[in-house]
Amino acid sequence: MRPVLIFGASRGVGFLLARLLRQSGIPVFAMLRSEAARADLEAAGVHVLFGDAFSVSELDRACALPQAAFDVVSTLGGRGDDGRFVDDEGNINVIDRAAARDVRRFILVTSIGCGDMAPYRSERAIAAFGAAVDAKTRAEQHLKRTIPSGTAIRPGGLRSEPATGRGILTTDPEMHGFIHRADVADLIARALRDDRTAGRAFAAVDADQARSINLVTPFPLVARGNGHV
Repeated sequence: MRPVLIFGASRGVGFLLARLLRQSGIPVFAMLRSEAARADLEAAGVHVLFGDAFSVSELDRACALPQAAFDVVSTLGGRGDDGRFVDDEGNINVIDRAAARDVRRFILVTSIGCGDMAPYRSERAIAAFGAAVDAKTRAEQHLKRTIPSGTAIRPGGLRSEPATGRGILTTDPEMHGFIHRADVADLIARALRDDRTAGRAFAAVDADQARSINLVTPFPLVARGNGHV
């Protein structure tokens, strides 16, 4: 696989993905805003860069990798100190800088409820997460316009227990459910090396915790390799 540049690797799915890719010997670069996760990532062999997704110039430096070709994953989310959503503005900046480097494999991690899933959100979900999910949808739309081969992965409710190995991707817009962060990292790693995921959007849930009025039909994602990726 090509080297992977991760935005949002300081914790959660991004951090787990960085370690998983390194276990398979894949070069990984990660842009961080602070020193908090630097030691743990460097111990795993990750090349740490520093920058802020709201700064185009800092993103340009982060994307100036020595490798001519690399893939990008963004798990960015939340709000800046001034209240701006990283979910849209930060991710849009990342998408634009990746496009300028001619990146073709870009995976944007958003949330169940984005895009064509919006009509199936509950009132409770809209009240709790609506603004953030809408911001993530704007980033998805920008990815589709800017890097048509990009992939959106929309996890359900996230849990931090060990991986179950039962994570699935599905194109069902009415899907709901939960998934462990480690399983999301596994799905992203596999999607990166499966070109059939290009240009598509998927919900990511645990097969045993998936809920839909439709038959649960997992996308036939490439199997795990010997190095788990």
